Amino acid sequence: MATKVMMEALSPTMEEGRLVKWLKNVGDAVKTGETIAEVETDKAIMELVARGDGILRARLVEEGATSPIGETLAVIATADEDISKLTGGATTAPTTAVSRGVAENAEPIKTSVITVAVAVPAAVAAPSAPSAPAVPSPVAAPSATSASPRDTIVAAPVQRTEPVRSSPLARRLATERGIALDAVHGSGPNGRIIRRDIESAASAVSAPSPSSLVPSAEQFTDVPLTQIRKTIARRLSESIGPIPTFYLTSEIDMTQVGKLREQMLAAGDQFKVSVNDIVLKAVATALIRHPECNAHWLTDHIRYFTRVHLGMAVATDDGLIVPVITDAQSKGLGQIGREARDFAKRARERKLTPAEYTGSTFSVSNLGMFGIDQFTAIINPPEAAILAIGSTETKPVWENGAFVPRLRMRVTMSCDHRVIDGAVGARFLQTLRQLLEAPMMLLF
Repeated sequence: MATKVMMEALSPTMEEGRLVKWLKNVGDAVKTGETIAEVETDKAIMELVARGDGILRARLVEEGATSPIGETLAVIATADEDISKLTGGATTAPTTAVSRGVAENAEPIKTSVITVAVAVPAAVAAPSAPSAPAVPSPVAAPSATSASPRDTIVAAPVQRTEPVRSSPLARRLATERGIALDAVHGSGPNGRIIRRDIESAASAVSAPSPSSLVPSAEQFTDVPLTQIRKTIARRLSESIGPIPTFYLTSEIDMTQVGKLREQMLAAGDQFKVSVNDIVLKAVATALIRHPECNAHWLTDHIRYFTRVHLGMAVATDDGLIVPVITDAQSKGLGQIGREARDFAKRARERKLTPAEYTGSTFSVSNLGMFGIDQFTAIINPPEAAILAIGSTETKPVWENGAFVPRLRMRVTMSCDHRVIDGAVGARFLQTLRQLLEAPMMLLF
């Protein structure tokens, strides 16, 4: 019996998937559980496996195409089985969406040649030549190797019996203004085209309307949206508009954190931790003390969590992904550091599993390594808050009648006002500051 290969929900939040690569060709034998394709979900690249034995008789979706959950991608059947009702007659793999450098799923980039008429002195035209139409027939577009960044203005050709003669300056001006030299009458010696001829031709050309201008291929590049970028766009539109958000910023003294790191590094590589690792541990500890910030807004009720599943925003080439350190409140600095580095590496390689990037109760976004001293992050619903971490830098601080150098770091908490009131968020940041200014408490 024939088996349909369906676009499956490979992650909890997936609504559609992009078929990245077929791993089986039409005619290949397939066994149940065998990987037949790679699919890009909203977070990662996942394997699509066969749900039946037989021969891959048809591939109905090409590489690079996006399909909704439940759509048939291929058919597995025996060699003599009639599958025409399942495929509509298609029994071979369609061609890929990439051809001669065109981006996957992108429409072919079109170029155009703007054609306009240029007045030609009557003395130049042959007596028997018919008058030129107001708008001549379109001229074939130049090849990609010869196309200029600007659209070429092609005028009514001037009838000549000799090769076009032009000065170097005229040729440069003609190129800059997109004027074809063979459409210009030369007024210089022996009919040579000079500067004033180009300027006259340019002034005679009526400017085309903006709507008729079609950018050439050299002016832009179309890149299809990845599934992760689509998800980011959808989630942000669900967050910044509907959620009543307010922001709390606090500057924290990180001098003791710096000293703690130095002591741990001196003890050996196995104790190596980053500032971000210490901040993550401090956030998890503070959330246990303030569970009202470790919450989800669920429309008709608020869910408060007793465990901290900490989302850690990671920037990738395709967009932002948030792996989750589960039960961060019960893990030590070393374990949090190891998990954070592993998640960051595999997130950039698109190798995270759905369980590793779902279920966060609170998120942290750190741009300090890029020299950003302060920013506001967008809440990832249904979470009630997110903490934005800025850079750590040395500043002069007035203490005991004198300025002393201290490491300082700014954090900004974005809060969903439906869940968190101002004083509640402020108390959380107060606890976070106390933990980071005396980080030895995090070791117990």
